[in-house]
Amino acid sequence: MTAILTGLVSLLVFGVVILVHELGHFWAARHCGIRVEEFSIGFGPKLFAWNRGGTRYTLRLIPLGGYNLFSNPPDPEDGEEIPPVRPPERKKGLFPVVMRGLEFEQAGAWQRFFVTLWGAVMNFLLGLIVLLILVFSMGSLGGTTIAQFVDGASSSQTGLQLGDTLVEVDGKRVHTANSLAQLFDGTARQHTMTVLRGDEIVTLPAVTVAPTEDAEGNIISSVDFRVAAVPKTLRNVLVQTGEFFQYYSTAILGGFWDLATGQVGVDQLSGPIGTVSAVSQAVQYGWRDVLSLMALLTINVGIFNLLPVPALDGCKLLFLLFEGLTGHAVPQRFQMAVNTAGMVLLLWLMLLVTMQDITRIL
Repeated sequence: MTAILTGLVSLLVFGVVILVHELGHFWAARHCGIRVEEFSIGFGPKLFAWNRGGTRYTLRLIPLGGYNLFSNPPDPEDGEEIPPVRPPERKKGLFPVVMRGLEFEQAGAWQRFFVTLWGAVMNFLLGLIVLLILVFSMGSLGGTTIAQFVDGASSSQTGLQLGDTLVEVDGKRVHTANSLAQLFDGTARQHTMTVLRGDEIVTLPAVTVAPTEDAEGNIISSVDFRVAAVPKTLRNVLVQTGEFFQYYSTAILGGFWDLATGQVGVDQLSGPIGTVSAVSQAVQYGWRDVLSLMALLTINVGIFNLLPVPALDGCKLLFLLFEGLTGHAVPQRFQMAVNTAGMVLLLWLMLLVTMQDITRIL
């Protein structure tokens, strides 16, 4: 039963993240008047398909990807007549869709840039929405006002007082308990703090903050004080959501940087199988952990696609940026060679991490 639930949740998580990414490209293309020949979720054999509005919608067997198929204008060398571009026609609605059947390569460089960018943008928006749901579902939101010290707290003995509201720690602004916790590493260290004490801003140059330990000496908190909750107002919810998004994004970017600089090896990467294993663990803890994993995954997909790696959207954006700024397109043969090499590299990397995931499980 657990395996079935894990499979269903994994398909839902992967499916939603992929669907949102491809919908971003699709929505941007339609609003630029670019015709999408096929909108597909998944790869491999076709399960079923239907046609609507000049687009073929397809669901395929392997739900580990998806694509928008844009048709390009025929090459004049083939002897075919290129149809003229029709003037735009807008459907009525809150977000009017431009309908004129423009081929992808007939669109301007900035239109194609917009279409390429919006896959990642939609992933980021999904991440924000999921994190917003998680924050709304919290019983309380932690602030930065000191409400309690543990017995013998070093921070109390070196300057902090009950009721102090932390404003800065080591020059870094803090707004919530989440951003505050990120500034302590679980070791006893001195910090320079700026606090609001009553109506006065006070600078404390040497506050020692030690971790809180249980009876067995295990660290249960990286600090030796507790903070008061803040009202769950819209502003506080949005601030907390933004901080979670920043934390996830920074961690993901840091991981990619460590990989690029050789600080982390390829053997530390996980592919789809590893992600399914993570979903399995999240399912055991509850829906909040599943949503947290979905937020992490969709932000990861958005950032990964924007990396300037051949075959990814980030590389395509560089080509389009060059075209938009100079008025000259990067030669198609060069683009195809670069993207083909990148695709081979990515497929090799996917195979490698998949084999590593299987080895870890066995």
